[in-house]
This record gives sequence, C-alpha cells and structure tokens, in this order.
Amino acid sequence: MNSAQHIECITEGKTEFLVFKKKSSKKGPGSKDKVPFYNPAMESNRDLSIPINQWLIDNTDIHVDILDGLAASGIRGIRLANELVGDFDVIINDWSLDAYDLIKRNIKKCKLKNAFAVNKNLNTLLSDRRFHYIDIDPFGSPAYFVDSAMRSIYNNGIIACTATDTATLCGVYPKVCLRRYGVRSFHSPVMHETGLRILLGFICREATKYDKGIEPLICYSTDHYFRVYVRVKKGVGRANKSAGNLKYVTPKELFSSGEDVADVGPLWLGKIENKKVIHELISYVLKKKLNTKGELLKLLDLLENEADVPPFFYTTDNIAASLKTSVPRMSYIFEKLKEKEYEVAKTHFSPIGFKTNAPKDQIEEIFKQRR
Repeated sequence: MNSAQHIECITEGKTEFLVFKKKSSKKGPGSKDKVPFYNPAMESNRDLSIPINQWLIDNTDIHVDILDGLAASGIRGIRLANELVGDFDVIINDWSLDAYDLIKRNIKKCKLKNAFAVNKNLNTLLSDRRFHYIDIDPFGSPAYFVDSAMRSIYNNGIIACTATDTATLCGVYPKVCLRRYGVRSFHSPVMHETGLRILLGFICREATKYDKGIEPLICYSTDHYFRVYVRVKKGVGRANKSAGNLKYVTPKELFSSGEDVADVGPLWLGKIENKKVIHELISYVLKKKLNTKGELLKLLDLLENEADVPPFFYTTDNIAASLKTSVPRMSYIFEKLKEKEYEVAKTHFSPIGFKTNAPKDQIEEIFKQRR
C-alpha cells in the first residue's frame, strides 16, 4: 500500500472503516486518481444499496452471493457485509493493488467472516463465477461490463449500475452515445429522463442477447450520476416482453421543436420504478441506521408517486415561457388536472417538473386560465 497517502477512519451507517480520504466535499462525482478515493457525495448511493440487498436476501430462499465489482476503497462491499442480516457472502473486487490491500485491511478491522477480497479485472471475474447481486459503480460508463454481468447474474438476480457519464447520456456528446450505447441521443428539456431511459434500453438489449428480460426496480437521476437497479429474468418470453419496451421517440415527444432532427432512441419506454418494491423498501430504510435516511425517504416517496405515470415530464417554467404567461402554483396545476380526472405526480427529475397523462392542450389551458 502507498504509505504516502493519508488514511483516515470514517463511519457510514453502522460501519467504521479506513479510507484514503482526499475529497471533503459532499458534492460532485470526485476525480480519478492512482489510489482508491473515498467520495462522500456517494454516501446516499451506498446507503440505498443496503435496504435493496436486505430485501433481496429476505426474498431469496437460498444463500445469496453479492459482488461489489469495482470496489475502489471497498466501502460499499464492507458495509454490505457488516450491515446486512441473513445467509450471504460479499465478494469485494478491484483491479488496483492499493485497493485490494485496503479492502483486506478493512475486512480484518471489521472482523468480517462473510467478506472476501479479490484482485481481478471485473470482466474476468464475471466470467469465472455467478452472483445474485452485481454492483457496477465505475468512474464513468458501466457499458463495458454489462454484457459480462448479464452472463454472470443468476435468474431473478439484481444488477445495479451507476453511470457518471451524464453528459454523454443527456445528448451533449451524441457521437459518443451512439458509439458507447448504440443510441441516437438528443439534448432536450427532459434530457435526464431520456438519459436514464437510454441506459435502461442498453441494459435491456444486453439482456435479450441471452434470452433474458429486465424488470427495473428503482432507477433515478441525480445532479452528477444515474443509478439503476434491475432484476434479470430468464426466458424467451420475458426477453421478448422487455424488447417490446424499446422504442424510438420524436423530438416533439421530448418537448423540443427540433423538427429536422432524427428520431431519438432506442429508449426504454416501460416503467422505470416498481411501486410495490419501493413501498417495501421504505420500511427497510426506516429500520436501518443510515446517515442519509431523510434524503432517501424523500427520494423513494417521489419515485413511488411517479411510478405509474406515463414517461417524460413537463416543467412549469418551460410551459409558462412558451405561452408568455406567469407560472401558476404547482398545487393549482394538480388540482385542476385532478378535477378533469387526469393522473398527475411530481417527478424527482426536476423540482419544477410534473408528469401527467393529460394532453398538452389541457395543460396549456390551465396555464392560460391564470393570466
């Protein structure tokens, strides 16, 4: 281990561990370095993986094998091994020798009997054995590992991916998106939802190659990353059903005026949240010791409420600007849409956004009434 690097003792949840502590801010994705870094901005990301894995263990009748595939400092895997309850093992893998040494040191410090450090290329490890839960949290895109993960995951297992290449997925670099994800992207007012659906569509296509389908459980966007949890199910029928959710959309459907722009996609246009699973996870979050519990409960509440509303969202500012009118209160918009028996929900994608099955002319009429 590089002795020149400063090591500190950190506590997250119920777990105390050693890290190379270099980044002090709780904002932003961090920066790549030669040694595994601790990024406090990702604590809520790690916190949410605790209740999801507990839910998986509690709903699985056999021993569960969990993989933290790109572990860096190993925080996520160490916490999973220490804070989950049940019949499971955690493999904590990183190709870096510094990371591998730190992971072993933390396993010893926490006296974990169910955690095992591995020092391999992730694609090689995924080719060697299978898992019930695979976490892929790279610095950048998870695209390079999804194919291997699909071959490694057990039936009804969960693949979790973080993507920090948000600019690519949001249409800022369309050539990179086409090359990396095989998708024609587009920069639009709903780019964060489009980016999330690009990532899910890519994962779906990787699954269907192996006659597998996907069921998104929890998928969300933050300021600097996308995060998806998908359950993988074997079978040609499930693969065909999943593939039926892959579609192209026009720029107009993304609330843009780019008439001369080619259709966008293929995107995942199926549900991106499982309302029943989210409802169950809220109870797990309440029971676990998590530093970001309030943040997670707020997120899960939003995801649960928007789970069954159609894709893509409006923002009050964009509609008001297009109509050259003032912005009505969100409560007023909701009241008027519900009076007309339309579905409507706030969205986690934007604090001024909402989703509804109402046609656009009905929404515009509500804005005009407030002049």
